[in-house]
Amino acid sequence: MPFSRRPKHKDQTRAVSVADNDINSTTAVAADNTDIANHDDNAGDEKKEAAKSASLDNGHAKQHTDADADTPMPNHAPPGSGFGKLGDDDYDVRDVDSSASRDIPAAGAPRGLGAADDNSSVLEGSTIEYRTYKRRWFGLAQLTLLNIIVSWDWLTFAPVASNAAAYYNVSESAINWLSTAFLFAFVAIFPVTIRILHYGPKPSFMTAAALLLIGNWVRYGGSYPVVMFGQILTGLAQPFVLAAPTRYSDLWFTNRGRVAATALTSLANPLGAALGQLIVPFWVTSPADVSSGVLYVSIISTVACLPAFFIPARPPTPVAPSSRTLKLGIRESFSIVSRSLEMWLILIPYALYVGFFNSISSLLNQMMIPYGFSDGEAGIAGALLIVVGLVASAITSPILDRTKKFLLAIKVAVPIIGLCYLAFTWMPETRDIAGPYVVLAVLGAASFSLVPVALELLIELSHPVSPEVTSTIAWAGGQLLGALFIIISDALQADDAADPPRNMKNALVFQAVVAVVTVPLPLFLGMFGRGDKVSLRRVRSDEDGARQTS
Repeated sequence: MPFSRRPKHKDQTRAVSVADNDINSTTAVAADNTDIANHDDNAGDEKKEAAKSASLDNGHAKQHTDADADTPMPNHAPPGSGFGKLGDDDYDVRDVDSSASRDIPAAGAPRGLGAADDNSSVLEGSTIEYRTYKRRWFGLAQLTLLNIIVSWDWLTFAPVASNAAAYYNVSESAINWLSTAFLFAFVAIFPVTIRILHYGPKPSFMTAAALLLIGNWVRYGGSYPVVMFGQILTGLAQPFVLAAPTRYSDLWFTNRGRVAATALTSLANPLGAALGQLIVPFWVTSPADVSSGVLYVSIISTVACLPAFFIPARPPTPVAPSSRTLKLGIRESFSIVSRSLEMWLILIPYALYVGFFNSISSLLNQMMIPYGFSDGEAGIAGALLIVVGLVASAITSPILDRTKKFLLAIKVAVPIIGLCYLAFTWMPETRDIAGPYVVLAVLGAASFSLVPVALELLIELSHPVSPEVTSTIAWAGGQLLGALFIIISDALQADDAADPPRNMKNALVFQAVVAVVTVPLPLFLGMFGRGDKVSLRRVRSDEDGARQTS
């Protein structure tokens, strides 16, 4: 963290500028204080004292006065709403160039302090430095890989259910239970997930990587019970990476990039499902190929998991004022979330639609094949659902990062999702592949645009609740309902005497009814005099930090 010794001037003004580039920018926040006199013989002592005060845990920037000056301390501005302890002082916000030399903390510097050198940008007095680091992309890429792999592991068998059933000498319902057990495993371990994520993303990454490595090679054992055990292990890994994107983006990104970062890592999960839907059917064309398919997935998983043990744990300095705000404890966070009507109006539709996505991804093959479609066509339909969704999210996420129109995006996406589930009820029986392709593409676009927006809005409305709490609750609800929907849909499957045999029309009707009934819930957000309940608290926290200097 840079400190400067400058000659004292009678008329000194504060320059305020805010960086527009999130990727390679740094924002320095300097306390409003008296200049340090320019005496060469005590320069070292001044720097040490400044560094010591800046590293105090309470986060306050302390005043340093010239030994020969008798200047009264300036009045402090009141803390901004939601700004935490950083609101206790008056700050200057400056734009500072981010060089490679400043990306590495100085040797022996206290944790949370950046490197100081003669080439660094000059700030006066003690500072709290806000900046982003290039190394965050390494962790983001690793989290993306882990989400791809864990979802691919989930759908290793579903796209080739008939061949897998023949290979393991079990029914197709037993193969469906491999997907169901995977989802139930998420629910079983999600309290542990919240606790580990509370300590930071890296412990969560390492836990997931270890479980994936073990689970994949256990599945290669051969028998159905062994495969089920390995599938459960991979399912236990899922919450540690699926609930991590909001925690990671909150720690490493500013509000100009959090939605995009959350979208990239969260939507990597369905991308893995798309890869499973597309690639596994080409590997497994007969029951004898199942073992080879599992081996290929295990090798890919191993390569993807190993870097998780080497990612950086946290940025050396905070990236934004909101990231320094003290987060509430887990118990208090649960209490706040459970009492908030707005939280439930988002959590319920989110969990239901994630549950239906999990169900349709697992059973799409069985929904379409009775009507004459092939495994390949069903796989392409599932991949289309995901790929179009990824493209749509790649377009909408940066726009929403800039505009912050989270509420509007949710109120547009949810009705479209409900209508798509309703329309898909009749698509398989048309026996024309164009219908399922079109409806699933629109469903994917709306669903994938909803995921990162809903996750970020949950954090914005509940700030300073820890991000992992709302994220894990949302995903746990989706996984639990997904498992239940698979069981219900399997029970609603027609018998061999139906026309066509083993069709899933009743299951499609069930999901359409529930999806449509859910639509009004998020539309009530901000209505009936509750507009103040949907303000973006975390964004306001960051903005208040800048306004303290105006």
